[in-house]
Amino acid sequence: MKDMPAMPADTPSALLALAAAALPELEALQSRATEALRTLVAPSGKPQPDLLEQHQHAAHALSWLATYVESIRQLTGWAARLAEAGKLGRTEALILQIGLGEYLTQIAGGIPMSQTEFARLSDLGIDWQPGEAALGLMRGNSAPARAELVRLMQDNRGGATFGATGLDEDLEMIRDQFRRYAEDRVIPNAHEWHLKDQLIPMEIIEELAELGVFGLTIPEEFGGLGLSKASMVVVTEELSRGYIGVGSLGTRSEIAAELILCGGTEAQKAKWLPALASGEILSTAVFTEPNTGSDLGSLRTRAVRDGEDWVITGNKTWITHAQRTHVMTLLARTDPESSDWRGLSMFLAEKTPGTDDDPFPTPGMTGGEIEVLGYRGMKEYELGFDGFRVKGENLLGGEPGRGFKQLMETFESARIQTAARAVGVAQCAAEIGMQYAIDRKQFGKPLIEFPRVADKLAMMAVEIMIARQLTYFSAWEKDHGRRCDLEAGMAKLLGARVAWAAADNALQIHGGNGFALEYAISRVLCDARILNIFEGAAEIQAQVIARRLLD
Repeated sequence: MKDMPAMPADTPSALLALAAAALPELEALQSRATEALRTLVAPSGKPQPDLLEQHQHAAHALSWLATYVESIRQLTGWAARLAEAGKLGRTEALILQIGLGEYLTQIAGGIPMSQTEFARLSDLGIDWQPGEAALGLMRGNSAPARAELVRLMQDNRGGATFGATGLDEDLEMIRDQFRRYAEDRVIPNAHEWHLKDQLIPMEIIEELAELGVFGLTIPEEFGGLGLSKASMVVVTEELSRGYIGVGSLGTRSEIAAELILCGGTEAQKAKWLPALASGEILSTAVFTEPNTGSDLGSLRTRAVRDGEDWVITGNKTWITHAQRTHVMTLLARTDPESSDWRGLSMFLAEKTPGTDDDPFPTPGMTGGEIEVLGYRGMKEYELGFDGFRVKGENLLGGEPGRGFKQLMETFESARIQTAARAVGVAQCAAEIGMQYAIDRKQFGKPLIEFPRVADKLAMMAVEIMIARQLTYFSAWEKDHGRRCDLEAGMAKLLGARVAWAAADNALQIHGGNGFALEYAISRVLCDARILNIFEGAAEIQAQVIARRLLD
């Protein structure tokens, strides 16, 4: 690579001009990378599963490259919109400058997929000689820029985020409302709930129901608020910033409502959606089995007709909030001759909420708690079904064999929401880390005055904004009726990595105290870790993205 010139973008407009000039070059690079992978895994035109697995590292390198290109596009778009509205301040300009500089440098040198795995262009058999615009931008992540950003972050500690989000007034009002709720009702209690491994109090759930959290995106005709997916993202982010368990409560109703809206009969919509929207009934998703993990097509739990009803037999695991709920969206095999996704059906399986003394009182159903490191507020369970009856009218859509396709229709929304949870957890970690760095003094001065501590905080702010804008974009695409499984997958993939990095670095800032249970960052680290696993592990997510890019 030739020597990089000094960065000429000394104004926001010049920086945006460089970014606009670099984007076509990045898009061309992604196209070359896609064709390179196609040559490896699709010699006859259609990707071959065995070759895709053989060249998995190359496939995932393409996924991460495409995620970075989209991230750069969305960060640039965010800054351009702010500039047009006269709201691109110094903080936002520094986030843009540092973000572009770092992500372009990583594209050239290696994108971290995990702590020990990197996505490199050489994995795909290609190289890249950045043009003048990209070379100029790559100088943007400098020590003076990071130091200045952290100084500005300290001045704005009372703000909702580090830098303007670019949301409209209505969404900012929603953000403010739920930020205040999290500050008042969640943050003061979250660590105690975690340490005592308590279920989130029903009082909190009732308050969230009154605020409309469980019916945010359910249409008004079914008793919901009829708001956008973008609204759901904002609410989820702010509640997760308080505690991931609280931010995840709405995920259950979102999944159930999406399943019913997309695949339910009119009678099922009329019966279930108003009760879900009001919080009168709580739902849980019952998909995963002990030996299947992400391979949902090989589920073995079976449903057999008995008169008008169905009888369920089998085992499920990692079922969130199972004890308290009234209905399960339960995936089971209704075609005993099938061995893949084609024989699966989705049920709206009713159950009686349990108590601590009798967690699963419904006949034909048993369960036990799985003790976990974090994400504790709703608890995780293993469930067993033996002669568990489901009414015939509760087969989703009234037709067997459609369960897997019905579930696939919900993955866009589920992954958008998981990305929002990741952004909230990352924001929580950044705020906790920053406050500790200001308060804690070593060698006669606050930790935040040490460059490597400040560098960690600056990169948290930058990557959180990138993940946030990518998540907003996927929600915007969903709200406009466009297919967005690719964008949602990218937002989830990046958001989960950003959340873990923010939590890990915030704990590092705490030093030994971060390892003590009494400090909240110990909880946030545990909570952040799950984000790279559920709703599609990072490796599965990268594989899905690669396949979509080859479509």
